[in-house]
Amino acid sequence: MKNGKEESPAPSSAKIFNTPTPLFNLMSYFLFFGLGLAIGLIISFSLNIQLKQFFVPTPDQTTSPLPIPIANETKKINRIGLKEYLKPPKVAHDMTDEELLWRASMVPRVGGFPFKRVPKVAFLFLTRGPLPLAPFWELFFKGHEGRYSIYVHSHPSFNATLVPQSSVFHGRRIPSKEVQWGKFNMVEAERRLLANALLDISNQRFVLLSESCIPLYNFSTIYSYLMGSKKSFVESYDLPGPVGRGRYNPRMKPLIKMEQWRKGSQWFEMDRGLAIQVISDRKYFPVFQKFCTPPCYADEHYLPTLVSVKFWRRNSNRSLTWVDWSHGGAHPARFWRVAVTVDFLKKLRNGSHCHYNGKSSNTCFMFARKFLPNALDRLLRFGPKLMKFN
Repeated sequence: MKNGKEESPAPSSAKIFNTPTPLFNLMSYFLFFGLGLAIGLIISFSLNIQLKQFFVPTPDQTTSPLPIPIANETKKINRIGLKEYLKPPKVAHDMTDEELLWRASMVPRVGGFPFKRVPKVAFLFLTRGPLPLAPFWELFFKGHEGRYSIYVHSHPSFNATLVPQSSVFHGRRIPSKEVQWGKFNMVEAERRLLANALLDISNQRFVLLSESCIPLYNFSTIYSYLMGSKKSFVESYDLPGPVGRGRYNPRMKPLIKMEQWRKGSQWFEMDRGLAIQVISDRKYFPVFQKFCTPPCYADEHYLPTLVSVKFWRRNSNRSLTWVDWSHGGAHPARFWRVAVTVDFLKKLRNGSHCHYNGKSSNTCFMFARKFLPNALDRLLRFGPKLMKFN
């Protein structure tokens, strides 16, 4: 200290550098601002490129204009609809009788048909083996495809491969079981035929025939007769005596009384509604199965009694199949070759009297039996011209 005064120390370098100046602050602000602006420009440029790549169409898109819809252009769509359901099933199947009857008993509850439908006649042939009169039937069916169906129930041992592939009967045998004359399995076979035919929704009328049956008119006449009928044709009548009421079993009471017992021809024709009722019967069928044994023959009593009791309003009480019982006995008359004449066939066609849809008629029988195999040549000679086949 000089002259009594204390000297101020000199400022240190640390203090100089730690003390911010206005110029230094200003430069710092410009530096941070410039750095932020540069980073923002870089990010903005990068995003702009990516957005252009995402939204800008490719050259193919820019050069291919959008298709212009054409008003009259229709797109074909393979629609299935009801095709699979309506397709006629194959007659060869592995269903049991129980499964078959259950399947065939299904009925649409909605009236009418939501599709075009050509009603068909189902011809049900109950045979022992071959059809010796098949050539005559071939002429009958010729040219009428789509309006009929054929089902054949024959003995299981019959070799169906013997039927020519060109025949309308080829491949038409249903799964069959043995049938014995006078036994209840005859009725089971009839229901089996009906059930198989019911699987085709187009089958509207059902006629039972044998290998000895022939048609008495051409296909168009019989088709119109059946489709135009308001009733079914199941013969049913009360017959006193040993072959009628005498076959009644009192153990069928109380379900079936003596006064309800009926007899009739085995050879029926019925509409679809009645056919469904027959194959669905679980009330009368087991009673006949248990108590109708020889000398009771179920094929002559089951349907006549069932229809008479439950469905008599829709039945004409007559058969469409002419049979000659005038000689008596357990079997009807058989017709050999010499019996087949033009006059004989004319008599079968117009020699009776009946009612059809409430009106009197002499056209009563559409079919006839029993014609033996040796009658075929004369049937082929006289029948087609008389009956106007094709």
